[in-house]
Amino acid sequence: MQVPNHPTITTNGALRPTQVYVDLEKISGNYHTIQKHVGDSIVMPILKANAYGHGLIEVAKHIVKQGANILGVAFLEEALLLRESGVENPILVLGGVLGNQVPTFIQHDLTLTASSVEKLQQIDEVAARMRKKAKVHLKIDTGMERIGVHYYSATPLLQASLGCKHTIVEGIFSHFANADAADLTSSRLQVERFHEVLKFYQDRSLPTPIRHMANSGAILQLPESYLDMVRPGIILYGVYPSHDVRKTIPISPALSWHTRVVYFKVVKPGHPVSYGSTWQTDHLTRVVTIPVGYGDGYFRSMSGKAEVLIRGNRYPTIGRICMDQVMVNIEWETAYNNDEVILIGNQGDEKITCEDLARWADTIPYEILTNINTRVPRIYQTHQ
Repeated sequence: MQVPNHPTITTNGALRPTQVYVDLEKISGNYHTIQKHVGDSIVMPILKANAYGHGLIEVAKHIVKQGANILGVAFLEEALLLRESGVENPILVLGGVLGNQVPTFIQHDLTLTASSVEKLQQIDEVAARMRKKAKVHLKIDTGMERIGVHYYSATPLLQASLGCKHTIVEGIFSHFANADAADLTSSRLQVERFHEVLKFYQDRSLPTPIRHMANSGAILQLPESYLDMVRPGIILYGVYPSHDVRKTIPISPALSWHTRVVYFKVVKPGHPVSYGSTWQTDHLTRVVTIPVGYGDGYFRSMSGKAEVLIRGNRYPTIGRICMDQVMVNIEWETAYNNDEVILIGNQGDEKITCEDLARWADTIPYEILTNINTRVPRIYQTHQ
């Protein structure tokens, strides 16, 4: 199967002045901090959605060098990109699988999620025809109602897995619905339900596959959920999953988003700015234009709310955010073409975070990171 070249490879920054910088050493630091925190549990970095906007290939290759033995993604296509780029580690695809995808999984030695008896049998039959072994993790739904067999009817799936002759059941897992919340009642109930399912193996004196359940929120708040393996997603990249979650692990954001001033003008009173003419000044003011917009993932819903950093000062964006450009009011202060503008990151004593953008856009940090378009070049930094 041919896979298109991934667009977020390292560049020299010459394509455009709007760039994302990814500090790979901060990802390393977060990974090792997480590993120390969870003790003997395996850490499986989650690299879905272009490694949460940080760049799938570069992050994968770097995190493998840090000692990660198994990687997690959401879709087959992501796993194939990793294989094509030379990543040979085990890769678990966490999402649902269509029947016509199974041969490709087996051909490229990718681990499937088996979420029903029918799917497991189909995987085993395909593996038999290919005269190969398939590898799967069984998915148990303990309260998410997304994919996986319900915890109260999981026995047939586990029983069926014992009869598979061409499929290796490497793991069994579930997923939390509310592990990043202040109230952990439902999450603790999910842990109990998962352990009820796992009694299947204990009652039959069978070896238990690799058990995993803990996402970022659970890694921070539910040590009882660590089991054999944990699945850090957003905390790997230095961002906490919610305002409510307890910040029990110190992490550092790896991503910063930069652009530059490309135009300067003086706007007169009564001359509206941008589409819809939603903003105008009542006095002479200096306005600069920056080359970034909702086409890059700088959400239009932040119009009239977002701020940027220029020369160490915070300034408000004005008017509606356009697809490719944003206007910024600097009042009567100074800025020049090519001045650096910080969208996410530090400048002087000021800082704008991913969480700030999420608040302005009325969304969550996950959506901010994963929506930074691949037309924005990623620049990778190390401290070697």
